[in-house]
Amino acid sequence: MTSKQKSAFTLRLPYIVLAAFLIRLVVVCFTYRDLPDADKFYEAFGWEMGWIARALASGHGFSSPYWPITGPTAMQPPLYPTLLSLVFRLFGIYTLTSGFVILSINSLLSSLTCIPIWFSAKYSLGIRGAKIAACVWAFYPFAIYFSAGRVWEYSLTGLLFTTSFCIAQRIHSTSKPLAWVGWGALAGVTALSNPSTLGVLPFLAFLAAWRRRKAKLGQASRRWFLNFVLTGLAAAAVLTPWTVRNYRALGILCPVRDNFWLEVYDDNGGDASLDPSFAHPASNPVEMQKWLSMGETAFLKEKHTLAVNYIREHPQFLIHKTLRRTLYYWTGIWSLSAEELREQPYEPGNIFYVCSITFLMLRGIGRFWRMNRTALLPYLVLIGIFPITYYFTHPLMDYRQPIEPEVIVLAIAGAVPWRRLKSGQTEAWIGAERAA
Repeated sequence: MTSKQKSAFTLRLPYIVLAAFLIRLVVVCFTYRDLPDADKFYEAFGWEMGWIARALASGHGFSSPYWPITGPTAMQPPLYPTLLSLVFRLFGIYTLTSGFVILSINSLLSSLTCIPIWFSAKYSLGIRGAKIAACVWAFYPFAIYFSAGRVWEYSLTGLLFTTSFCIAQRIHSTSKPLAWVGWGALAGVTALSNPSTLGVLPFLAFLAAWRRRKAKLGQASRRWFLNFVLTGLAAAAVLTPWTVRNYRALGILCPVRDNFWLEVYDDNGGDASLDPSFAHPASNPVEMQKWLSMGETAFLKEKHTLAVNYIREHPQFLIHKTLRRTLYYWTGIWSLSAEELREQPYEPGNIFYVCSITFLMLRGIGRFWRMNRTALLPYLVLIGIFPITYYFTHPLMDYRQPIEPEVIVLAIAGAVPWRRLKSGQTEAWIGAERAA
């Protein structure tokens, strides 16, 4: 492929982004009117994030993760509630206009994710693979639904996390400390949108630093461990102000959010296995009264104790549920009972869809493994580490969205014939590095 042809391919990227945004805006026009629902305390307007944004916009600070106005909270990361609160300040709290604006912003962020997807796929699959990946994301049903129909941090996290991953694929090629510091800072900002992403950083950073060392690029290669440390310090520096705020406001040492054990107890605490809303004050009046009387810190501490005790007494329950959640995360299969199918009539279609994507992803992994294992390793780190939090809590398709762009790239590697991904008949594999 000539440089002119490559430039022509790249020039199509803005049109792909624009097409993705217009598609999502059409969906927004059909969904935004359902958000303001006073009878349900506006829960569809962001649930906990929406209630915190309401508190911010009304002058109560970062507080009140449920409908009643309560004290300071660390139940959610700060980035998206702050964005939503700005929309509320400008266009009104829980108004139709605010609903349209925030879903439009989500849609724009999701559309812009085509850009890091393009460059990430270009690094792994070549320029043709980049075009296919960006186009697929523009029309990808999950990407459209979770950006144009749901008020949550999916699109914001997806854009930040995919950009961070794109940098992780290339950062080993430079020894400049500032580049590694910048990458670490971006990872810290991403964690302020969704802290689950932070668990991947040490592994990607070590992998990149190790590749730098193995490259044997003279004196610069000796800085590999320094670069690894600088990345971690930069991420920690970004998280420090929020950690200090949480300590001052709640008296707890919490880098981002404090509700992990509530979520563990919610899905690993006996009755919670039958009723997903068992432990959440938003949908359980008894728990809400306990929340109001005890306060956030004491309430979550109690849930921590209950969760640990229950798991200690029923380890087989945890193992069984974790395996089921892992299966559900990648297949959509939870139960095929008649009762489940009556309650979820669209479940078979969702199972077929999710299983198809996972099959193509696994096929892509197999192809990568044979052709270019070096390019595959960051993807394996991502899909191996990121979901672990959700295997122990809630494996909903919602919580797969931050890694969905990389899943798509792997699925394309499994679906498209290699000859379609090559630049020309005479060129060998176009990866980051040729396999030995």
